[in-house]
Amino acid sequence: MAGIARFCFRHRYVVLVLWVCALLGAVLASQAAGSKYANDFELPGTESSHAVEVLEREFPSASGDTDTVVWRADDVRAPEVRDRMEQALAAVAKVDQVGEVTSPYTKAGAAQISKDGEIAYAQVTFTKHAFEVEKPNVEKVIDTAQAAADDVEGLDVELGGQAIQQTQEPPGGIAEATGIAAAAIILSIAFGSLFAMLLPIVCAVFGIGTGLMSVSLLSHVIDIADVAPLLGSLIGLGVSIDYALFIVTRHRTGIKRGMDVEDSAVRALNTAGRAVLFAGGTVCIALLGMMTVGMSFLNGVAIAASLTVLLGVLASITLLPALLGILGMKVLSRKQRRKLAEEGPESSVSTGRAARWAALVQRRPKAIAAAAAAVMLLLSVPLLSLRLGTTDQGNQQESTTVRQAYDMLAEGFGPGFNGPLALVAETPSAGDRQALASLVESVREAEGVAAVAPPRAAEGGQYAVVQVVPEYAPQDVETDELIDRLRDDIVPAAEQGTSMDVSVGGITAINKDFATVVMDKLPLFIGVIIALGFVLLLVAFRSLVVPLTAALMNLLAATASFGMLVAVFQWGWGSDLLGMGGEVPITSFLPIIMLAMLFGLSMDYQVFLVSRMHEEWVHTKDNARAVRVGLAESSRVINSAALIMVCVFSAFVLSGDVEGIMAGLGLAGAVALDAFILRTMLVPAMMHLFGRSNWWLPGWLDRRLPHLAVEPAEDEVAPSAPVVPAPEPVPVSYTHVTRR
Repeated sequence: MAGIARFCFRHRYVVLVLWVCALLGAVLASQAAGSKYANDFELPGTESSHAVEVLEREFPSASGDTDTVVWRADDVRAPEVRDRMEQALAAVAKVDQVGEVTSPYTKAGAAQISKDGEIAYAQVTFTKHAFEVEKPNVEKVIDTAQAAADDVEGLDVELGGQAIQQTQEPPGGIAEATGIAAAAIILSIAFGSLFAMLLPIVCAVFGIGTGLMSVSLLSHVIDIADVAPLLGSLIGLGVSIDYALFIVTRHRTGIKRGMDVEDSAVRALNTAGRAVLFAGGTVCIALLGMMTVGMSFLNGVAIAASLTVLLGVLASITLLPALLGILGMKVLSRKQRRKLAEEGPESSVSTGRAARWAALVQRRPKAIAAAAAAVMLLLSVPLLSLRLGTTDQGNQQESTTVRQAYDMLAEGFGPGFNGPLALVAETPSAGDRQALASLVESVREAEGVAAVAPPRAAEGGQYAVVQVVPEYAPQDVETDELIDRLRDDIVPAAEQGTSMDVSVGGITAINKDFATVVMDKLPLFIGVIIALGFVLLLVAFRSLVVPLTAALMNLLAATASFGMLVAVFQWGWGSDLLGMGGEVPITSFLPIIMLAMLFGLSMDYQVFLVSRMHEEWVHTKDNARAVRVGLAESSRVINSAALIMVCVFSAFVLSGDVEGIMAGLGLAGAVALDAFILRTMLVPAMMHLFGRSNWWLPGWLDRRLPHLAVEPAEDEVAPSAPVVPAPEPVPVSYTHVTRR
């Protein structure tokens, strides 16, 4: 690491030019090739996926995305309303990539007018799936339909559907820009220097920029979901700024203590840089752990997020030393440079707040550990009510046309209309078709069913589909119970004695199956990433207690963060402030993605905290001193980094994406708890209670483990102050001695 740092420092302009070329090249290539994101929600072996396969094969005319044009008037059958809407729908039918339009004023669409005659809708079927329809064509459909309301007083026209929703998303980059601005403010306060503040920001821009552009290009090769860039920028932005912050802080400390600029930069990369490399590797491993779940949707997300983090780490260990070389002494503020010139290097002894807090934790470990554990357990209680599901257009901002269309359809046709079920039946014989008719009657009389449409047969008559409209909204637990009744009782009873095969499908059933698969895979995923993290920390710190403690802290942080999400979204404690309406289930794929990110970030803070403790332990063999010094030296930079992470993640509330809002708030809360309670309170308190056992490792295991030290083999810093036992409170000595 020292060699790389010294090379980048001395060839600073070459390294900078290479990074500029890499970023510009990635941007130009991405703009030329475009993106090809694909939401592949394959759930092999599930009933809903079988229903989708049959529908795509036997009903190809309905294979494209179907959206709706919804309008409200005092009387939708009034001549002026009918004439204007028929003209608008005829114009919509002529838009490119629109396959057909089913009007409520035709025989085929007679049921598309509400009973009170105030709300009606037309179905617009595109020739391709939502993500393949060109945005200008969708926008033309919206403009053409909504223009009808300009000519008729009292007419309100809104549109809903997946293709329509894509046009409602706010411009990209707002959340990222807000997060960067918040990070800049915090860094300015922490460093007191404009140039020092810019260093982490510049590294993050280069790392995230090249990463996201690379993900866009990679989408042409592998299936990557459209949410992957958002999640990649979410974690990549946070870790890139944090990693650069750790290195810049160590570099500034070295200069203020009298080191030469180049030697200080090399030492910063050879110490903090090693920890960054190790921490970045653990984040990537945690993210790639999503691939063990076996769901193709998550594979692309894992690769995209890992690539973004990897490029952020690369920028921190190559671009950052080059920038440090360009700035030289300007990495300090003018006041700090003047003080250094007039008063000389500062002492390595600190009596600041961090040192006083470290001493307090040493004196009161039981009380502090109990208080921290109580807070984490209390916040974890709502997790007992966790219910996974999928957000829909009813959770979008109230100002969007898709949300207003959703509400109008729910008002006119019932809340279940926005998430109908589909009974896809294979009826090879005439007797089977009679059994299907009996099944339709049974379903119509079932509890929780609002309406059942007549069976629609495919060409040849062997397959048929029946639309079932539940009484409740797609996200309500009663709808899930209806699906279970259909699958477990009603459909099997109708199939007895026949060769008929019926699958319960539809978007609501797909979402339910997706949640079930995620819950089944979750224990394996958690076990894998905990085991990998345990092994890495075991090898790095030659201890059994340290990785066990880290695993426990990760689980505590995860349960508390999801507890907060349940309280906010499911219990509705604040979801109205976000414009999402009432109770919202936790998005099905969020636990796996959030846990991967959270475990990686938690490992970051554990590495930065314990690596400094381990340094001191190797030198002094005094556990109390090692924990106190490690906490005093690391807590301030960890808290600053966490505060930046919280701001960056919270900024994703502005993304307009419901999943992005959930992930952002969940990760912001998790990072705050992890840094301010777990790493600052609970971990050091427990390490004081464990004593020398923190660093115990059986001899036979020590001999068999490979040696992977986070600290450099040879230290390049000045000798440390002598270790003199003293009663508390005691100034904390910032030693930098490592075993040889």
